[in-house]
Amino acid sequence: MSSNASKRQMAEDRALRDAARALVEADLSHLKSDLSFKGIAPRLKDRMTEGAVDVFEEATEAAESNRGVLLTLLAAVAIWFARNPILELFSDLDQAEADGAEPETEDLN
Repeated sequence: MSSNASKRQMAEDRALRDAARALVEADLSHLKSDLSFKGIAPRLKDRMTEGAVDVFEEATEAAESNRGVLLTLLAAVAIWFARNPILELFSDLDQAEADGAEPETEDLN
């Protein structure tokens, strides 16, 4: 009996193997025909474009929902770039006070 059971099991295993092989071969032929229709480079370009559009849309949504944070960040960046002129303005006042003179002011008259 074990001989019949092993033969039956072997036949079932072969059938499963053949079915799996047929699926793999079908997938490969589908992939080959799909790649022949549209190459890898255009696919890569399309995928990168879609990814960039998704990132842009998410950034836009985040900016719209957090306008206060975004404005604060932009103000901080502007102050950072203007830090040297601002510091020079205060250093001129400090230097004038150290010299004992009054800080220079423009006469509006």
